[in-house]
Amino acid sequence: MGKEEKIVIKGDKIRLDQFLKWSAAAGSGGEAKTLIQKGMIKVNGEKERRRGRILKEGDRISLPDQRVLIVKAGGENCAAGKNSDQGFS
Repeated sequence: MGKEEKIVIKGDKIRLDQFLKWSAAAGSGGEAKTLIQKGMIKVNGEKERRRGRILKEGDRISLPDQRVLIVKAGGENCAAGKNSDQGFS
């Protein structure tokens, strides 16, 4: 298994394509779309090809570079920008 990292989101759910951009796993919406459509992203161990898949706290997103991002709900007051939980290893 690759390196795990918690990513704090605004609210308690987010679309998969938005999450990939928010976490900087994809540099743009187009890149996120391509990664998803090519079956390169797994959600909770299963290949996911739906950009609009709704993610919630605890979901595990596996990336092509072997990293695993874990969704962490941050509430409405979550600050934009630095979105990873630095204390998680």
